[in-house]
Amino acid sequence: MLQIKHLTKTYGSTLAVDDLSFDVADGDIFGFIGSNGAGKTTTIKAIAGIHSFDGGEIIIDGMSISSRPLDCKRVMAYIPDNPDIYEFMTGEAYINFIANIYGVPQKTRLELTEKYSKGLELDEALASPVSSYSHGMKQKLTLIAAFVHQPKLFLLDEPFVGLDPRAAFTLKEYMHELTAQGTSIFFSSHGLEVVQKLCNRIGIIKGGKLLECGPTEEITGRKSLEDVFLELTDDEPGKAESGLQ
Repeated sequence: MLQIKHLTKTYGSTLAVDDLSFDVADGDIFGFIGSNGAGKTTTIKAIAGIHSFDGGEIIIDGMSISSRPLDCKRVMAYIPDNPDIYEFMTGEAYINFIANIYGVPQKTRLELTEKYSKGLELDEALASPVSSYSHGMKQKLTLIAAFVHQPKLFLLDEPFVGLDPRAAFTLKEYMHELTAQGTSIFFSSHGLEVVQKLCNRIGIIKGGKLLECGPTEEITGRKSLEDVFLELTDDEPGKAESGLQ
């Protein structure tokens, strides 16, 4: 579903992503972890077609994001950690707006909106303007809109931030449901315990370089992911050095 080949991205003299290569297969829940400034969000935005890059290649469902950006974007959904939504719209109008962009049939959008809005307990707020929503409600709304257009690849940047415990549990259930159908999920998170339990594969990035990538159980062994992460990144300079994410 997703192939990253020698991806390189610079900001001025700062090398944010350094010769990054890995694959995400159909049905994977791939956890992408690293300290602040490691290059996670830069990588995700390059995959989403938001950032250009200086070298390498990104292939999504057999298509290059560089040469076929619109075709790639038709089969994926990107949800940032701080959703930026048109606040003058109601929640229902926003979901329909996204569904219209992706050409989702009326019957399908109604069925999926009902399913996911009830599951995430946002159904009673869909008639209200987005300006009245909390951060967590906005996060739920963007997730519902993404579920409705049924992408093959989800790109999620800190998807559990702002969600209450019940919504976080429900989102995990939906992630398993979708990947069982062949959907791929690529997400970054600082919640290492969640990543270890949820993801079948993980990648650990530091200073723009991939330190480890593979099946979660192989990387962690009998250790916690937190222990493995700290061992690999014990001299991580952190956000103060580059200010990049």
